[in-house]
Amino acid sequence: MLTCDLLGRRLDKTMTTHSNAHLLLSSAAAGFSPKSRASQVHASVYSPAKRALDILGAVVGLGITAVIFLPLALALYFDSPGPILYSQVRCGWRGQQFRIWKFRSMVANADQLKHTVQNQASGHIFKNDSDPRITRVGKFLRRTSLDELPQFWNVLKGDMSLVGTRPPTLDEVSRYNNRHWRRLEVKPGMTGEWQANGRSSVSDFEQIVDLDLHYMQQWSIGYDIQLILKTIQVVLRRKGAC
Repeated sequence: MLTCDLLGRRLDKTMTTHSNAHLLLSSAAAGFSPKSRASQVHASVYSPAKRALDILGAVVGLGITAVIFLPLALALYFDSPGPILYSQVRCGWRGQQFRIWKFRSMVANADQLKHTVQNQASGHIFKNDSDPRITRVGKFLRRTSLDELPQFWNVLKGDMSLVGTRPPTLDEVSRYNNRHWRRLEVKPGMTGEWQANGRSSVSDFEQIVDLDLHYMQQWSIGYDIQLILKTIQVVLRRKGAC
């Protein structure tokens, strides 16, 4: 299997093979600064304001995580013995490899059982509305998005942002076409267009890519704050939850 680093180099190579006209048009639409092809970086990646928002949100989020960690850990352990946290290697900005963290919401050997579960999603994502690997406590964690709280650590480290595109798996990225690669030009986020506009009710991968590319086009600090507030509203209403 390709590593994220190799996939990232493939992304850079893919970008540089496009025609100048096509690249300039797509880059302008996605919020890139007008630099040379080799040095083009989406404006959100090195934005001091976005990074400040990420750090502030991560500190607050980790504080909340610390408060509820013990009761959640006990509930998880007695419901389904095994690790409290679950980690998986994902691809971030331009294919950079990082380890994402979550509260475990499935049985301990869920990855080994994945092949026994039918994929109800379309494209390069995996989803099953009645996944038998999800534990009783895990269902609650997913409905309330509490399983994602440890990702504030990823945000604090800079692997992720509060708002961005959905963080893909290595297997998913290995099957990307040129259009799909564009969504790796921003940092992955804890929330984004996909989460704020339906969450798990969106099961078509191409629709997720459309939402991610729309985010890249519309990005601003104000838009990030708007999506954060909308996500909080969606979570509280449990709209489109797993």
